[in-house]
Amino acid sequence: MPAVLRVALPVPLPTLFDYLPPSHGDAVAGSRVLVPFGKGKAVGVVVEANVESAVGNARLKRVLRVLDDAPLLDAELMATLARAADYWLGAPGEAYANALPLALREDRPLPEVDEEAWTLTAAGRSALDAGSRRGGSRALLDALSRGAQTAELLHEMLPGWRDAARRLDQAGLIERTRVDAALPLPVTAAPSLSDEQQQAVASITESLGRFQPFLLDGVTGSGKTEVYLALIEQVIAQGKQALLLVPEIGLAPQTVRRLRDRLGVAVQVLHSNLAEGDRARAWLRARSGEAKVILGTRSAIFTPLPHAGLIVVDEEHDSAYKQQEGFRYHARDLAILRGRALNVPVVLGSATPSLESLANVQAGRYNALHLRARPGAIRAPQVQIVDMRAQRLDHGLSPTLLAAVADTVARGEQVLVFRNRRGYAPVLLCYSCGWHAECPRCEHPMTFHAGRRALICHHCDYTTRMLAQCPSCFSPELKPQGQGTERLEEALAAQFPDVPVLRIDRETTRRRDAFEQLLEGLHEDKPAILVGTQMLAKGHDLPNLTLVAIVGVDEGLHSVDFRASERLSQLVVQVAGRAGRARKPGRVLLQTHHPDHPLLRQLLSQGYAASARTLLDERRSVQLPPFGHQVLLRADAHQREHVDAFLGEAANALAGTPVQLAGPMPAPMPLRAGRHRGQLLIEADTRAALHGALRPWYPALSALPSARRVRWSLDVDPIDLY
Repeated sequence: MPAVLRVALPVPLPTLFDYLPPSHGDAVAGSRVLVPFGKGKAVGVVVEANVESAVGNARLKRVLRVLDDAPLLDAELMATLARAADYWLGAPGEAYANALPLALREDRPLPEVDEEAWTLTAAGRSALDAGSRRGGSRALLDALSRGAQTAELLHEMLPGWRDAARRLDQAGLIERTRVDAALPLPVTAAPSLSDEQQQAVASITESLGRFQPFLLDGVTGSGKTEVYLALIEQVIAQGKQALLLVPEIGLAPQTVRRLRDRLGVAVQVLHSNLAEGDRARAWLRARSGEAKVILGTRSAIFTPLPHAGLIVVDEEHDSAYKQQEGFRYHARDLAILRGRALNVPVVLGSATPSLESLANVQAGRYNALHLRARPGAIRAPQVQIVDMRAQRLDHGLSPTLLAAVADTVARGEQVLVFRNRRGYAPVLLCYSCGWHAECPRCEHPMTFHAGRRALICHHCDYTTRMLAQCPSCFSPELKPQGQGTERLEEALAAQFPDVPVLRIDRETTRRRDAFEQLLEGLHEDKPAILVGTQMLAKGHDLPNLTLVAIVGVDEGLHSVDFRASERLSQLVVQVAGRAGRARKPGRVLLQTHHPDHPLLRQLLSQGYAASARTLLDERRSVQLPPFGHQVLLRADAHQREHVDAFLGEAANALAGTPVQLAGPMPAPMPLRAGRHRGQLLIEADTRAALHGALRPWYPALSALPSARRVRWSLDVDPIDLY
């Protein structure tokens, strides 16, 4: 029987597809191919060549064309993706597709990878002098008036500049040019490292050239980034590559600046806010070995590293590293998998390490390194609990908190009021009859957004106009209940009319460059009040920010989610760490109705490490992760009986296996976007037992009679049970 090609296609099916080799060209593992699929065509990745098919050749279709002269995915990445698809029980085609930027998943030629740069034409200089262009076009002409600029620098100076470039290029006002990517960039001197930082660098340096995971456990402001920079400097001096992951796109621009200014090399960036062509070029530069430093968010973990030297995962505890749809991998865990395959050290950094990483330290799998002091003798911020009981609140803000804000801005310093709930108010209530605005598709309260005069469901994005009267009793007495960031912004602006009040949440940062622009003005020594959600809890360094006020933590104290205590502890410590990061001392106020809650008391008196040890002991006693292992089967459909039937059949198919089942049961949010939701939680004491039972069960799920009537997904190591 003639050999065939086994191809991964980007479809949510637990199988590979066999094709006959193309009439022309040689397809090898790691190459992209164009194949007939269904009634159309699809781009896939060859996983195996020269294999025997279980299907007769007469039934097989032939590959239409080989798209690559050489494999686009190297042997290490192919093997790692196969292991990842096996561990996270993902559709193999989705796993392989994740490794490629979108522009490389299409039947198009590979983009040019020369360093891209733009310059003014004579007509462009005339247009600039005449002032005939406005907005983004004017800003781009201004930037290019200082000489040719690379795309990398333009991304940093003018996020979202591509649209203006397209218009100006068509008008003949700018043109593409070439610059020498090898030209060295100016370098700033490194600060002196503390003894702790030097010890951390020395320990990790000893492991360069071999696999070893490290947990860099450093308090906020302790200089973890300086440790990363010192290590990356050594790696690129050896001609090797370094990959640095950050959890949020908002952290990328400031990190790019620090890397380039310190190391004097171009930094390739990979995240979802970039144009697809730019992501593909950065990925291809890494694949060729030209890129020495690669910075990116979650999906950058799939970057090819032919000359790998180091992988760093900053803020390793952050839940943003877990993919929540499609191929549900965890970038932190995948970094460990890749580090082992590439034989390089992996550094996981955090001020509030995940319980999973701390358990790996306890088990001897990771080496722990500690940074316990802020360099330059910067004092840790003082933390004070504000008892909200029996206090008269103003829009949820206590007199103690408002007085502290007034004192801080009077000194010319800045304040962060943290509330992890966007919108104006989470509930719109009728004072006459008790009716409240509820999403018709989710049966959950809708959030009132005053700026948009709309009610929005934060679960499914269903939106409706603000109501003038109650639809139940026709009373006009509709009042917003509770506080979101929008309402706090309004209240603080009224209280402090002479101080700028900036709100930073998903609503105010929709534009590509909005986040950077909002933060830009805060580096000056002028008073300001920030109102923000968890976007501001991560890694931002604002030297004039001296007071952090945390409101609304009580929800996290009474959650049914077993991870809620860990998340609340991390959030409080991370947000508190924004205060007093320069020479001025910081202060943190934490408002609560439960000042004697054991979690808060231990966290504030003994620190995160002690709280984490307590939480680990609790998890160990009941065999919850990281000491037990979980997989969650989710299903949803328009009819509840279809969900129940599918989950029931799935549970029956696990009879006789060494796993424990919780459910089938409705999801904690049983209705979302008009679809009924249910779940089956599968648990085991060991990963081997869990995967041993699920590997044959997973592909059989698609064949269950009820599977066609539901949407379903498997989540290995779920980080939430919703």
